[in-house]
Amino acid sequence: MKLRQLEIRLETVAGFSSPAANLEQYSTSAPLAARLLFHAALNGDITSKKTCDLGCGTGILAIGSALLGAEHATGIDIDEKALKIARQNAEKLSVTAGFLQADITSSTKLPDHYDTIVMNPPFGAQVLHADRAFIDCALDAGDEIYMIANTGSIPFVRSYVKGRANVQETIEAVLPIRHCFHFHRKEVQNIRVEIIHMNRCNSPQ
Repeated sequence: MKLRQLEIRLETVAGFSSPAANLEQYSTSAPLAARLLFHAALNGDITSKKTCDLGCGTGILAIGSALLGAEHATGIDIDEKALKIARQNAEKLSVTAGFLQADITSSTKLPDHYDTIVMNPPFGAQVLHADRAFIDCALDAGDEIYMIANTGSIPFVRSYVKGRANVQETIEAVLPIRHCFHFHRKEVQNIRVEIIHMNRCNSPQ
């Protein structure tokens, strides 16, 4: 599947019906999701791999992984309403993906180990340091990690994962955020972001 074909398929993924500000439930756009996943696939980290989308929301990264031939794609989120939409999205796109409810900000370990973690975690705009629990969970449960972060996050990420993971590469991108909360002032705000690829220190190089 080509990049544009993946993007077109992901355009049909439904977003949140009632997004929660405290969970920073902003939908990942189809172009951004497709770019992250296609790049990970080119690196050999999606096709025939066990993948997990942490904080999956309505499932776009898990579903995209399945479309690109993941051996098994899993999405994990705390919000059961979002997971219900994710399951409907997977059915609509005729892909097999598992969706589990779990709070990864707790000390509970994930039920499995994954070749690749993909995620668009909270940036910490509503809950300070909300992204740290996602990074910790990703490094505990996966070997290759692809995450979306605010532009300028690299120095923090390098410092935070020092001794646990190596930042392999970064890709500049844009995350369009549509007006969905009372504090939004524009219909669409384009946020500059970075796709960060990390490799866990004890995973295969």
